[in-house]
Amino acid sequence: MTRKTLLITGASSGIGAATAVLAAPDHDLALHFNSNAKGMNETAEAARAAGARVTIHQTDLSDPHQVAALFDDFDRQHQRLDGLVNNAGIVDAPMDVSDFTPERVMRMVAINLTSPILVAGQAARRMADGAAIVNISSAAARFGSPGQYVDYAATKGGLEVFSKGLAQELAPKGIRVTAIRPGIIATPIHGKGGDAERVDRLAPQIPMRRAGQAEEVARAILWLLSDQASYVTDTVLDVSGGR
Repeated sequence: MTRKTLLITGASSGIGAATAVLAAPDHDLALHFNSNAKGMNETAEAARAAGARVTIHQTDLSDPHQVAALFDDFDRQHQRLDGLVNNAGIVDAPMDVSDFTPERVMRMVAINLTSPILVAGQAARRMADGAAIVNISSAAARFGSPGQYVDYAATKGGLEVFSKGLAQELAPKGIRVTAIRPGIIATPIHGKGGDAERVDRLAPQIPMRRAGQAEEVARAILWLLSDQASYVTDTVLDVSGGR
């Protein structure tokens, strides 16, 4: 049987890396990263050890014009695309909206919304009946993240609306589109936003009284990509410990 090919953006750490490693026994992988070359190499080595053919694609998605180049590189190394995990994203320092700068907001929107929309569009051109797209949102889309990351929450809310529209658009072609809403997950993204203690501080507020792990989100992503979810589209799955 021909192995399926999965493209994962933001695969050098966190949820993207966990998804790559768990997918490796059953998929060939195209793994995207921007700046974390060490993390990307570690993820790729682990995925290869688990059985995947792996290609690595470096692209700065803060420039949406680079999305086409990402897929040109993909086409040179892969003949098919069966799944997309639209995972690349950022947070910034916790801040009130009144203190946002245009540069912060434009970068947030470019990486978390504009580029994922363009990535999904490029992926859809290469997909056929049975393929699937999973967009990675956040529970912040439900809460708004006041005093912290309202701009981040807004981009994730926009990504969920986009997921709904794209799911309806692609359903007649047999291509499924869903989204995942991770809650408080123990990944490096919190430290990158300048709040490395956020997970420990918020864990007691979660009904399950703990943060989630990247692997727990990855398992949900892989189920949505799989044939076991063949009748699942246009939906958002919370992976948030009840929060």
